[in-house]
Amino acid sequence: MLKDILSISGQSGLFKVISRGSKNLIVESLTTGKRMPAHATSKVISLEDIAIYTSNGEVPLREVLKKIADKEGNQPAIDHKSTNDVLKKYFIEILPDYDQDRVYVSDIKKVVLWYNQLQEKDMLNFEEEVAEDEKTEAEGENDKAEA
Repeated sequence: MLKDILSISGQSGLFKVISRGSKNLIVESLTTGKRMPAHATSKVISLEDIAIYTSNGEVPLREVLKKIADKEGNQPAIDHKSTNDVLKKYFIEILPDYDQDRVYVSDIKKVVLWYNQLQEKDMLNFEEEVAEDEKTEAEGENDKAEA
């Protein structure tokens, strides 16, 4: 689910990978639907690779998005343009042990914005991701058994 959803530095919103080339990616904006190249020189990060700092380590973004979906009943979350205090209180409800020194309000805004964009496009399928994780773990066990 999140592997093919990207954040590109200097670009607003999220992007879906359409095609992969040798020196760039072709991505499509989730907001506008426009396609564009994402060059190797751009700072591109998959949402799958993002984690939120907590007092006990890091929590993958996927788990944070799932917690928001569970809290909201798979409906939209609060507006990412809410006041800083409202956003902080909301995030504490989602992830009570998030590291308030390392996770800034701007980070919380991004997470809420991303959740709402993915929810609006019906791209939050956590069951599919669990099935993929189980398949990967099973393949890993098979590899160990063969070795």
